[in-house]
Amino acid sequence: MKATKRALLVGVGGQGAILISKIMSNGFMKAGYDVKQSEVHGMAQRGGSVSTQVRWGKKVYGPVFGKGEADIMVALERMEAVRYAEFLKPDGVAVINDYAIKSTTIASGAETYPEGCVEAMAKVFRTIAVPASDMALGLGNPKCMNVVLFGAMCDALGCPDIDWEQIVAETVPAKVKELNLQAFRMGREAARKSAE
Repeated sequence: MKATKRALLVGVGGQGAILISKIMSNGFMKAGYDVKQSEVHGMAQRGGSVSTQVRWGKKVYGPVFGKGEADIMVALERMEAVRYAEFLKPDGVAVINDYAIKSTTIASGAETYPEGCVEAMAKVFRTIAVPASDMALGLGNPKCMNVVLFGAMCDALGCPDIDWEQIVAETVPAKVKELNLQAFRMGREAARKSAE
C-alpha cells in the first residue's frame, strides 16, 4: 500500500459531504487500507460550512490534518472551495461543484457572492469542475448531487483496484441505489471529459 493519503470534503450543511466520506471509507477499508475520518459540523444545520477529513494508508493514527496536507479536496459549492483552498497541497486536486449557494447576507443584498471561484482555483491547483447540481436535477433528484461529485473525484483518488460502483451500491439506501449509481456514472464521465 502507498503512503498515507488525505481528502477534504467541504460544503454547506445538508449537501451530503458525510455520505461521500462514508463511501470513501467503506471502499478503502474493503481494499485493506487503514482509514480514519472526522466530521466538523459547525453551523451546518443552519446552512453553514461543514467539512469532513478522510485519511487512508497502511497505518493511520488519526483523521485530522492541517493546512497544505490534502491530496484532494471535494467542494460541494464553489465558494467553499476557495474558503478551504489552503488545506490543499500545491500538487493537490480540487473537485468542485460549479454551483453557488447564497447565504442569508448575500440573498439580502448586504454582501455579494464572489465571482471567479473556479477560475481562481484552476490557476493554482489541478481543478475538475462539474455542474453536479444541474446533473442531479437532470436525474430528477437534487439530493444525489454529492454522489455525482464522488463519481467526478474517484479517478483522482488513484485507487483503480477498488470497484467504486459496487461500494456506492452497498453504501447508499437500497431505495435510491439505482439513482445513485446513475449519478456516480455521470460524475465519473463528466470528470473524464473535462480532463481531455
